[in-house]
Amino acid sequence: MGKKKVAELTGETTKPAEEAVAKVAAAPKRTHRLETGRIYINSSYNNTVVTVTDMQGNVITWATAGTIGFAGPKKATPFAASKIVGVLAEKLKTMGMANVEIILKGLGGGRDSAVRSLVNQGFNIVSIKDVTPIPHNGPRPKKVRRV
Repeated sequence: MGKKKVAELTGETTKPAEEAVAKVAAAPKRTHRLETGRIYINSSYNNTVVTVTDMQGNVITWATAGTIGFAGPKKATPFAASKIVGVLAEKLKTMGMANVEIILKGLGGGRDSAVRSLVNQGFNIVSIKDVTPIPHNGPRPKKVRRV
């Protein structure tokens, strides 16, 4: 089996680590200063996904009901959608975002609740657009039953 070796901590090994931590702390933090942006709300029967982008379409942040901690059928509830917007609103307030365009997609329960939560959080809503896909002709009908 052999003897167990115990490593001794010397002052030399901790010094570079302290310097690295100091460099990271002194580095300037990058924060996006955005006044306008787009919020995409994709609400299905199983989940609600909220994505925030700038006006060019670059994703800034996103959240789903699952990332917050909801599981199973609770993910598609209006309560979960309002909590998602609350989490994202905290991030967006630090970035200075005030004017938003909302793009809705889907028929889930969190759709209206997410928009109401955005209004309650103090965002200025410039426009609301619904891009839910609608079938024009539908599926092919069943063939005639022969008896």
